[in-house]
Amino acid sequence: MKLAKRVTVLSPSPTLAITAKANELKRQGVDIVGLGAGEPDFNTPEHIMEAAEKAMREGKTKYTAAAGIPELIQAIRDKFEQDNGLTYSAKQIIVTNGGKHALYNLFMSLLDPGDEVIIPIPYWVSYPEMVKVADGVPVFVEGAESNGFKITADQVKAAITPRTRAIVINSPSNPTGSIYSRQELEAIVDVCLSNNVLMVSDEIYEKLIYDGYQHVSVATFSKEAYENTVIINGMSKPYSMTGWRMGYAAGNEQLIRAMVDLSSHSTSNPTSFAQYGALAALTGTQEPLEKMKREFVKRRDRVVELLNQIEGITCLKPEGAFYVFPNVSKAVEKMGYADVDQWSEALLEQEKVAVVPGSGFGARENIRISYAASMEQLEKGIARIKRFVEGA
Repeated sequence: MKLAKRVTVLSPSPTLAITAKANELKRQGVDIVGLGAGEPDFNTPEHIMEAAEKAMREGKTKYTAAAGIPELIQAIRDKFEQDNGLTYSAKQIIVTNGGKHALYNLFMSLLDPGDEVIIPIPYWVSYPEMVKVADGVPVFVEGAESNGFKITADQVKAAITPRTRAIVINSPSNPTGSIYSRQELEAIVDVCLSNNVLMVSDEIYEKLIYDGYQHVSVATFSKEAYENTVIINGMSKPYSMTGWRMGYAAGNEQLIRAMVDLSSHSTSNPTSFAQYGALAALTGTQEPLEKMKREFVKRRDRVVELLNQIEGITCLKPEGAFYVFPNVSKAVEKMGYADVDQWSEALLEQEKVAVVPGSGFGARENIRISYAASMEQLEKGIARIKRFVEGA
């Protein structure tokens, strides 16, 4: 069957692929240590599940407005005001079926064929694919590992062409966990505003920040920055609600309206009762989030310590999210593998440890390890990696 060109250019998600392969091996009874999943290992907090169940019992299982229920939109507005000092009207907010859906609707509403979007390397795997399916062109700018994998304002300026429509800013980052400082962001914002480049600020890991670092949204810098930023966020990561598919976006009213119209003809609306769970997540106790963060810090510190003890592997300590992005290039070369993909596949086959090769993120010297796993599993998995590398 002849398929549309837009889907033939897509690459499968390597994170979902490695997770699926690891889960299949587990079902076969193989002792797999899965360190590839991009989701917290904690269950959704009780008060969120109770709110969704209550909504179902009360018959809140019907269609809602395409943009989301008014109560949740108001809670999102309150969240922006309290956490970020940003004021949005209800018409500037859309609730979506996950953060991915928000990004998809954004690019579909923004891009014409040939329009360019600047994407820093390493990138979350879906950014370039979403741009491509919207007939846009991803323009990659590499963040040096020596700079915490972050790109600079000068690099952004050099990448801008007459076709540039937007730039993706993800801080804290997936896959690196890196956070841009206020000074770094200010310089990038200046370049974007001078060239009329829309800033797509993916802040999904905003609440997963450690060691006293602070989240800074580019929309807060000035009225002009506010007007030229679309913020993407959601419930998946901070509230362990990945399967609930609850995301949202905030920005220019005209653009948000287009995204709402697109939703009305595709998904109709976000899942009704899940929206009441999201409402409870934003307005209820934040203690489960704080508990999860404390555990993540312990795991991160231990994982970084153990990885840096392995010959041929170096690992920076990330400031946020729940990933480390170690450089394994020396180990790959020493062991005689062609690339990090082949090395990662051999690790899974020989030591039964699933990691995500960095090639899926545009980085061919690294792997992504998620520390959203128990300390026991993390120590077990890294011990196997050490045996794999040093026993070769």
